[in-house]
Amino acid sequence: MNQGRRTLLGMALLGMIDPLRAATPASGRASSSAMPVALKAKLDQELAAIVANPACELASLSVLAIRDGRIAYEAQFGQRFIGAGGVASKPVDSHTLFRIASISKMMTTLGLMRLVEAGKVDLDADVSTYLGFSLRNPHFPDQPIVLRHLLTHTSSLRDEAGYSWGTDVALKDVLVPGSRLHGEGKMWAANAGPGAYFTYCNLGWGVIGTIMERVTSERFDRLMRRLLVEPLGLHAGYNPSELPASDVANIATLYRKRTVDTEVWDANGPWIAQADDYSRSPPAPAPGIERYVIGANATPFSPTGGMRISAHDMGVIMQMLMNGGVHEGQRILQKATLDRMFARQWTYDGKGGNGDSLDGLFNCWGLGNEQFPDDPATRTRLVEGGGFAAVGHLGDAYGLMSVFAADLKNRNGMVALVGGTSTDPLAYKGAYSSLARFQEQILTAMHRRAILVRA
Repeated sequence: MNQGRRTLLGMALLGMIDPLRAATPASGRASSSAMPVALKAKLDQELAAIVANPACELASLSVLAIRDGRIAYEAQFGQRFIGAGGVASKPVDSHTLFRIASISKMMTTLGLMRLVEAGKVDLDADVSTYLGFSLRNPHFPDQPIVLRHLLTHTSSLRDEAGYSWGTDVALKDVLVPGSRLHGEGKMWAANAGPGAYFTYCNLGWGVIGTIMERVTSERFDRLMRRLLVEPLGLHAGYNPSELPASDVANIATLYRKRTVDTEVWDANGPWIAQADDYSRSPPAPAPGIERYVIGANATPFSPTGGMRISAHDMGVIMQMLMNGGVHEGQRILQKATLDRMFARQWTYDGKGGNGDSLDGLFNCWGLGNEQFPDDPATRTRLVEGGGFAAVGHLGDAYGLMSVFAADLKNRNGMVALVGGTSTDPLAYKGAYSSLARFQEQILTAMHRRAILVRA
């Protein structure tokens, strides 16, 4: 779920509501809905109360719910920028872009699956043939690593040596034993070889993005624009410096009531920007981008967590999935490809013998997507009382906490983007899942009012 962080476990703490912002829906920006007016007003009120909850106040929230394949509810709360230094606060609207953290992995996978359809890559071929160098765990040198391993976090790669480098680094300089940046080889597991053990790994998506560059000769951010963003008409991308000025002006700054360097939380203190603060200057290109070598190292564009997109446009992607790969009459992906992508690939054995579930956070996995079978025994239930089995992904980075959860069979789904918390989410544990309590409350409220349409 998050980029290297064990998430959402602990005791509840108290905070204070920031007087600079009010937890009210952004006016006039929610889409039209089939929901009864009184029920929509009730859901607005419930979500506003969650945002303003002093146990864990939220800097911003943008949500969307789909019922029977159609958008049933959209709403936004709080500020995409909290006024500071003479710059006025700016409210969230339905087109505010958030850095969605690890949900980006699923979006990257959608692009990759288009390349699978095009015959550019094979999920079960040795990735060394695409990378141009031998990618082998030195502890298991005879076992090839394939894309299926990378997509299911079973490649035997680890994040302990890092998972992002600048434009002056090639991945082969990090991953190949004896190379200049390989060091002690902490990026390789010694306890299990490829395919044998699940450990959530961001580095795998840096490798995937680099493979995508190698087989297309296109820079990752621009490739994803061609494969996913433009065909769906999205305002989105992995490189904010190349977004239109209007989209940059509507990117949500991510906050915590926590210092950046010392990581000290103070729920009574000010909101502190953690990422994507473009209030005074636009995003700059990655240093050294003019010397970027396509196919050497895609991590500067963060295939693992760097996509900026709105909840509304995530809903466009969700509807495409529900429509079997079709968007507005145009086929983006074959239904058989999506069936393959969302088929179960790995299930935690409950004992730790086949993977690390991070205290129940990870239980089931497809190709580049997490799965939530609605089982209380494994804490994969997303809504109180159950009734919503889903596939999708979670995200957690720089204060952003995100959920993309789709019941593809019944064509229902929910998106929730939180732009920061006043309290450490580890200290605001969910009641029945591995989510934070406020995420459980947000999803349950939308499920009841917008999907089940229950007063």
